[in-house]
Amino acid sequence: IIVTKKAQAIRFKEKDLREMGRQAAGIRGIRLKKGDEVVGMTVIPTSAKASVGKQNSKKDEKKYLLVITENGYGKRSEVNDYRMQKRGGSGIKAGKITPKTGEVMAAKVLSDEEDLIVISQRGQVIRTVIASVPKLSRATQGVHVMKLDPGDKVASAACI
Repeated sequence: IIVTKKAQAIRFKEKDLREMGRQAAGIRGIRLKKGDEVVGMTVIPTSAKASVGKQNSKKDEKKYLLVITENGYGKRSEVNDYRMQKRGGSGIKAGKITPKTGEVMAAKVLSDEEDLIVISQRGQVIRTVIASVPKLSRATQGVHVMKLDPGDKVASAACI
């Protein structure tokens, strides 16, 4: 899955990509609109890979796409909400971008058993459990994950 700062996301099969040499130009993953850029890309583990060596219930197999915006808003939505497409398209909406939320700064695929660390440009850091970020539909703006000082923006987010 690839996510852009204008909250477009495209999900396609890994086998749609082919191996290339080091000097190759590559292939298009997502078609970007003017002023847009990719902020995150990750491989979604399949349930067969996730269950190796563990006894998983249905709940353990669910994966979520976490989206964090520059003004500290965030949400989780199920990966299954993003339909499978062919690579090279413009994708589907992964969030609602408004002046209040700002553009997408980070996008990660995760499970409930992780912690989230968010860092602002001015050095403010928070750590919270992923379960505290609500599960919402694809096209919503999310909730405040981090309260920022005026003029501050989210710089980075990491899951541990």
